[in-house]
Amino acid sequence: MAKKPSAASAKKSPVKKASAKGVKSIAKKLSSGTKSKSSVVKKSPAKKGKTPVKKVLTDKERELREANVIANSEKKKKPAASKRPKKITTEKETSTLLDAIVEGMQERKAKNILIMNLQEIENRVTDYFVICDADSNTHVNSIADSVEEMVEKLAKEKAYHTEGSQNGEWILMDYINIVVHVFLRETREHYNIEGLWGDAEITHIKN
Repeated sequence: MAKKPSAASAKKSPVKKASAKGVKSIAKKLSSGTKSKSSVVKKSPAKKGKTPVKKVLTDKERELREANVIANSEKKKKPAASKRPKKITTEKETSTLLDAIVEGMQERKAKNILIMNLQEIENRVTDYFVICDADSNTHVNSIADSVEEMVEKLAKEKAYHTEGSQNGEWILMDYINIVVHVFLRETREHYNIEGLWGDAEITHIKN
């Protein structure tokens, strides 16, 4: 009678057959030019990490970021034209402008007109303030309109900057070396410009 295969030989024979088949299949794939799945999985992460395309994109991103930083810093710089200009005038021109402003105020019956000479004060914002007050918002706007018209007529000047006409409580008219303040009476008392610039030489104008 034929001997039955031992348990050890029964266990080893399938392994040998399987390994032989595996070798043949791998050899067949290599000869046909295809790669096994295991080889692709192992090599793909290395290729992704070393691709030249990713490196170039990173460099471009860095360059673009640096360019944006430079562009933003340039935008933040204030142009020279935005600065408040300086105005050189003679004493006669200044006197003519002051007279025109006061006459425009008096034309619409402004109250408590005064001129503040700031020329002896350090860090002043202008040379003169001309201040008056009014009884209502409509009166404030009316005085400001009169000052603007009279200055254009007599001094041939236009305000560099005007603000406050919308609410009619405090209209500021900037003629560079002279700044006009037309107040609602309560607003003038609240801000007390005369007190803030107490060192100025003050000239009261009679109505």
